[in-house]
Amino acid sequence: MRTINLAEPIPTQAPWYDVRQWPIFMLAFRPMFLGAATWAVVSIALWAGILSGTLIWDSAIPATLWHAHEMIFGFAGAVAVGFLLTAAQNWTNVPSINGVKLALLVSFWLAARYVFFAHPTLLAVTLTVQTAFWLIAIICLSSMLLRARSKNNYVFIAILCALCTFNTLFFILLLQQNFELARSFTHIAVLLFMLLIGIVGGRVIPFFTARGLALNEQVRTPKLDRLLLWTSVLGIIGFVLSQVFMLPLNPGYLIALAALMHLARSILWFQKRVIFVPLLWSLHLGYALSALGLALVASSLFTTHVYFNDALHLITLGGIGLTIMAMMARVSLGHTGRPLHVPVIINIAFITITLGALCRTFLPYFISPHQAWLYSAALWCASFSLFVYHYFNVLTQKRVDGRRG
Repeated sequence: MRTINLAEPIPTQAPWYDVRQWPIFMLAFRPMFLGAATWAVVSIALWAGILSGTLIWDSAIPATLWHAHEMIFGFAGAVAVGFLLTAAQNWTNVPSINGVKLALLVSFWLAARYVFFAHPTLLAVTLTVQTAFWLIAIICLSSMLLRARSKNNYVFIAILCALCTFNTLFFILLLQQNFELARSFTHIAVLLFMLLIGIVGGRVIPFFTARGLALNEQVRTPKLDRLLLWTSVLGIIGFVLSQVFMLPLNPGYLIALAALMHLARSILWFQKRVIFVPLLWSLHLGYALSALGLALVASSLFTTHVYFNDALHLITLGGIGLTIMAMMARVSLGHTGRPLHVPVIINIAFITITLGALCRTFLPYFISPHQAWLYSAALWCASFSLFVYHYFNVLTQKRVDGRRG
């Protein structure tokens, strides 16, 4: 196995057409993070326009399904792929996708975003380019992990394969106009992202906390981590059996147990000094909101007093949204050789997205749900606009130390 020199310098002279030397295509996190953050603003602005009646959605496919797909499989999927293909290089010491191949991966992702919104009836085209995106990502990740025999990370191949499968089934169901079942697969995908957050969070949040606060050692909970993993997997299986195959069982018990274990880890990881470090409190809060959202989802499966969609949005906006932004903020700095400090506007972005999650989840109980959704959309767009404004140069310019990455 050939190893990569992670300190490899960039050639001082390279032809302009050598895409491999363009900073934006040197590692997967750069274009995928920038594309995902930009799409987070654009897609929710479009969604708000549809909600307010400013934009007309002229398709038999419910606009809610376009919105759900683009947030889960489009936005969050891009971040997951960018993070995993970047992290795998560190895990394996094997070169990750870059240059023309990375540009091709990004092109498929962009094509799927355009076709699904501009031509929603061309579902076969959207399915083709979206599946191509997943397959390229899966092949690249699998190649790296298998070459290095990185068995501890094979679980990420399984998660990407599951997301690809559910995404494919989503479009097949749209083609069959089975909209309710298609919606269920977006809900399953949210639970899969909770599984991904649980695994990645269990690795990086205690580590980042120990490094950021200069602690002697990080908190480790290996037994709890394994129990949470299998409880989450069984909870997802139970949800699939109840929602897709209509079996008379309630996955709420397993989902509630998983939520309690997430909350337990969140408490065990917490240190008081975290609140003074934006890159840490945002991660801790995002993870805690994920756990609370999962608990509310479980509650909604037992009582009609808690609305499933409102509970789910605490996971998607507060958990996945804030956690993704915090991870992108830190990873982008670390992999471009910059100090691990963020300006005030990124701190404001973290606060704004948190407020947006709370508005979307709880405000519909007190005011018009439609109005609450628009407030939440505005806060979300403001938050990711601030992120793009600050991180555009970080993601498109060379590392500050002149190295590749």
